[in-house]
Amino acid sequence: MSISSEMHRSADIHKRRSAAVARGVSSMIQSYVDHASGGTLSDVDGREWIDMAAGIAVTNVGNASPRVVAAVQAQVERFTHTCFMIAPYESYVAVCEQLNALTPGSFEKRSALFNSGAEAVENAVKIARHATGRRAVVVFDHAYHGRTNLTMALTAKDMPYKHGFGPFAGEIYRVPMSYPFRDGLAGPDAAALAINTIEKQVGADQVAAVLIEPIQGEGGFVVPAPGFLPALAAWAKANGAMFVADEIQTGFCRTGDWFASTHEGVEPDIVTTAKGIAGGLPLAAVTGRAEVMDAVHVGGLGGTYGGNPIACAAALASIETMRELELAAAARRIESVMLPRLRELQQRHAFIGDVRGRGAMLAIEIVVPDSAAPGTITAERGYARGAPLGATPDPAKTAEIQRLAHQAGLLLLTCGTYGNVIRFLPPLVMDDATLDRALGLLESSL
Repeated sequence: MSISSEMHRSADIHKRRSAAVARGVSSMIQSYVDHASGGTLSDVDGREWIDMAAGIAVTNVGNASPRVVAAVQAQVERFTHTCFMIAPYESYVAVCEQLNALTPGSFEKRSALFNSGAEAVENAVKIARHATGRRAVVVFDHAYHGRTNLTMALTAKDMPYKHGFGPFAGEIYRVPMSYPFRDGLAGPDAAALAINTIEKQVGADQVAAVLIEPIQGEGGFVVPAPGFLPALAAWAKANGAMFVADEIQTGFCRTGDWFASTHEGVEPDIVTTAKGIAGGLPLAAVTGRAEVMDAVHVGGLGGTYGGNPIACAAALASIETMRELELAAAARRIESVMLPRLRELQQRHAFIGDVRGRGAMLAIEIVVPDSAAPGTITAERGYARGAPLGATPDPAKTAEIQRLAHQAGLLLLTCGTYGNVIRFLPPLVMDDATLDRALGLLESSL
């Protein structure tokens, strides 16, 4: 399959799009999807794509997952909306029960449901500030937390997420992230650097929340060095701040466990979730310690569509599917297949500077060959904190690899502060044969 072959319906739809859809809404390809299942998408012209994006880690259970389809159809026939704040329904309660049981931590929890990841993050900040009586929120280099005004302030990258959209919300403080390929620091040392910055520039007694992705998503699939997250969580606990884990991209079996925080035994005070929660329907949540969540006054949380009954039905069916198909184990199987192949490719291509990730959340970082060694600071290039350290990023080559993969029928995403990371997010139900085909197309594109 090649997207250079003659297009008919997609071309017609794209012309209509140009006249109807705001230019600021982008798409990676100009083909338009007709149907999807498992690990493939088919466009309106009958061409098939191997899906290594999963709607940005949304369709963990696959597209049109049978249990999700049945649950949605049944709920639509009963009722589509009442607003839980007006006339509540059991499925909202059931989703909260599942989240309270599944998220890390053996303590008593409460949950609240929302529409999107950004909305969940905003509400987590609201809750942390209300519970602590403090205002400062600590975030990290390379972080991504959303596109609303507050979450743009929390997000690190300017273009395309923040450029020209300010001014942004205040009392947001950014500190260094553990980025082993570029800083060369052990986890405790990287944590000490971050903590020192917090204490000097913010003040420990001013911090309401330390907000972090256990594995960064849009920032480059950055996996912090072991010990980094536990040290930050311990510091937050000792200083009365809420440790908030943004598990929106890492949650629901994506990294080989239900949540990425579990890999190092971290028990966040608050967890935000979305994306993979409901098989493709819009739903998000904030889950946290009961005393923290209940600190907010009655009526202080909510929204018209938050916890929509159709989305709740989809979430319950998705969670049941994850259990039945053991999708956490499936993510570990995908890692066991992909990591060795990616490392082989790294040995053959000097421009692959790093291979990293966990479960079915993997990435390669594309760099200029023979540039500075990873972990070294190249001061002569004028780099400072927040700019590339070590091997020089190569976003142009990254974009070319992605373009060639798309031509071949492999749907790939890029990410990273420097635009030089190719990330792999296959649906967790992808079979071995499709995964092998995907890796073959990647190999030829490289």
